[in-house]
Amino acid sequence: MLHIRQFVKGVDEPVWVEVLNAAYKEYEDWRAITVEEFLLDEKRPNFDFEGRFIAELDGKPVGVIHAHVDKLRKEKKGFIQNFGVIPDFRGRGIEEKLAEIAINALEKRGMKVIQAWTHNKRTDRIKLLEKLGFKLVRKFSLMKMDLTNISPNIGENTEVTIRSLRKNMEEDLKMLNWLDNECFKEHFNYRPTKIEETRHFLLNNPYYDEIEYFFVVLDQKTVGYIGLGIDEKYNIEKNVKSGIILDIGVLKPCRIKGIGTRLMLYGLEKLKAKGMSKAELGVDDFNPTRAMKLYEKLGFKVFKKDLTYEKNF
Repeated sequence: MLHIRQFVKGVDEPVWVEVLNAAYKEYEDWRAITVEEFLLDEKRPNFDFEGRFIAELDGKPVGVIHAHVDKLRKEKKGFIQNFGVIPDFRGRGIEEKLAEIAINALEKRGMKVIQAWTHNKRTDRIKLLEKLGFKLVRKFSLMKMDLTNISPNIGENTEVTIRSLRKNMEEDLKMLNWLDNECFKEHFNYRPTKIEETRHFLLNNPYYDEIEYFFVVLDQKTVGYIGLGIDEKYNIEKNVKSGIILDIGVLKPCRIKGIGTRLMLYGLEKLKAKGMSKAELGVDDFNPTRAMKLYEKLGFKVFKKDLTYEKNF
């Protein structure tokens, strides 16, 4: 018998982590998370403790879903996150029941738009979302490259200087926060990032052993940034040496001047110097800055696509 119940905070964290890891194990970009990491992630300033549900089949936890409401977003948009059913239990209607409960929970909380994601190869999930009234609105590519293939002299700006962000300096945290908002205000799903979110990501991120950010300066003005991350647990689990381009942005008036190319080359060389042999990043296929073209020029290739679906009320 299938029973879907609400998540009990302080009790169900180990259950949630176990099911989530089993449900997402098939994905190349996923690595097993720990309960400790999950608890730290709950401390994000925008984290919503409501809307989490666990599916049990004959008393065994087999699926999870989070009907997430971003506490800092004014727009009435809810998100279906951590949606997973252990592969052996798929095809029994469990995913549909979980999705329906999540949709109802978000609608009751006043959400006018609900957003969900799925891998482009999960045809079963795609059919489910479309059956429930969701429509495809976006595509997102995960890309990677071999760091032995870094090729300079491809149009990078050589007049800029680059300096490290100082995590212990409030002025640098404020600068990163401002740049992030300025660079991404035209992007899909944008909402202003609060300074406490920037601080939490840099100083209390549970998933990366190393996080470094760098500012790029042109004519004595800071005009962009790049963020790098290394997740040693991911590298051990996948038997790779891979670093992540967490984020990159250049102010609109300074684009198409080779600054983004300079930042990317700098970041890739930094990861290589740390012993990484590969680099990964994620990009919206319809990014207004056409960032995907830059990444392809650098040598990145798509290895996975995620599809974004939305349902309107």
